[in-house]
Amino acid sequence: MQVVKTISEVREIVSSWRKEGLSVGLVPTMGFLHEGHQSLIEKSVSQNDRTVVSVFVNPIQFGPNEDLEAYPRDLEHDKILVEKAGGNLIFHPEPSEMYPGHFTSFIDTTETTELLCGAVRPIHFRGVCTVVGKLFNIVCPDRAYFGQKDAQQLATIRRFVRDLNFPVEIIPCPIIREEDGLAKSSRNTYLSPEERQAALILSKSLRLGKEAIENGEDNPQRVINIIKENLSTEPLARIDYVEIVDFENIQRVEKIEGETLVAIAVYIGKTRLIDNFIITK
Repeated sequence: MQVVKTISEVREIVSSWRKEGLSVGLVPTMGFLHEGHQSLIEKSVSQNDRTVVSVFVNPIQFGPNEDLEAYPRDLEHDKILVEKAGGNLIFHPEPSEMYPGHFTSFIDTTETTELLCGAVRPIHFRGVCTVVGKLFNIVCPDRAYFGQKDAQQLATIRRFVRDLNFPVEIIPCPIIREEDGLAKSSRNTYLSPEERQAALILSKSLRLGKEAIENGEDNPQRVINIIKENLSTEPLARIDYVEIVDFENIQRVEKIEGETLVAIAVYIGKTRLIDNFIITK
């Protein structure tokens, strides 16, 4: 398993794989890898001859008051996890390698980024789509793997890949949770023991909403109210949003039908956590 820092090195290695007729999977990450990332890498390893994992804390997807400098980093741990999962190459560039000189070109998206996290983090998805688009052009993978926990990101990447004719198949992968239900996230490390316990309110509240839908409730506002009421029972929780949208377009729905995303963002103390489920009726 190799670690490289330059675009030219990645292209040279992938080119040699292509000459051997090998397929290539890509798992884009910001590092500080956990079992959720491991599941993506393992999925890629199972479907491709070679797997590239990018480890890059992308500065252009962070707003001015967000946690870029504090975002956790541990490349040595990441190397161990990637090797354990069967990955072949880590691409770990410096920001100057990805954004040289006077960088002025971005991939911008509409519709899928108007609500949810896009409403409160206005530059976030432009940064995400730009770095993912660059990674697609650098690695030229056959398939790329993204977790459902970042469901709006997944939907947005699928859209720009379709709209801009990127020749890559997007593979969605399920949320990986702790035994007590908390969705795996690098930001969980920010939580104090008390906040870690309080964070369980996210998955518990979503479970109540899912049960209501499975029992026949198809009114989005009533399901939203069920989730909000349960979230409000936790003193350390502050709701950012609770939304129900169609999963393809990330737009609000009048009735829960088809493939529907139920998504929440909640502050536990100072830490913003997201969680969701997707249901098809």
